[in-house]
Amino acid sequence: MDDITERHNAKMKKIKAARDKMMETKTEEKGLIIVHTGPGKGKSSSGFGMIMRCIAHGMPCAVVQFIKGNWDTGEKTFLRDRFAEKCQFFVSGEGFTWETQDRERDVAAAENGWRIAREQILDPGIQFVLLDEINIALRYDYLDIDEVVDFLMKQKPPMTHVVLTGRNAKPELIEAADLVTEMTLVKHPFKDLGVKAQKGVEF
Repeated sequence: MDDITERHNAKMKKIKAARDKMMETKTEEKGLIIVHTGPGKGKSSSGFGMIMRCIAHGMPCAVVQFIKGNWDTGEKTFLRDRFAEKCQFFVSGEGFTWETQDRERDVAAAENGWRIAREQILDPGIQFVLLDEINIALRYDYLDIDEVVDFLMKQKPPMTHVVLTGRNAKPELIEAADLVTEMTLVKHPFKDLGVKAQKGVEF
């Protein structure tokens, strides 16, 4: 064994010992409130990746999609066509706010989505709920942030996971969450290169 390999193995042994010691202290289990936000791409994509994990683990799950409306997304088609019995999929929005140009309709759609979301979260048969783009509805005050946070903190079942996606997550939600990830925009083909949204990448 050469010196480089020996030093590497010794370093990995120390790291493993430290990790094992740390893992011994991580014994609590709970349903998490998870926020994916930020200007970068990947917030919804990450949430749907977690939905795939849940299906693989046999965990019943649900998606409530705000804002995007009847946009023909791959994830909606995939889940409804192939995994409808494992994942409920609801669409509440009528489209992006600049498309509807009708605040009253947007508010009504968001409120209906939040009603469905509460039902799914409270359903004892559901273990994981993705609230896709709800942060946009909260940003425009289509929903009351205090009501949403209060429900998540006080009424969400202890072992149910809830993921909330969308840029500009409100500070109250970030404070309440157990896990917050901010996607940072470095470069984007739509903004920087004039390339339109691509099937399989954006939707």
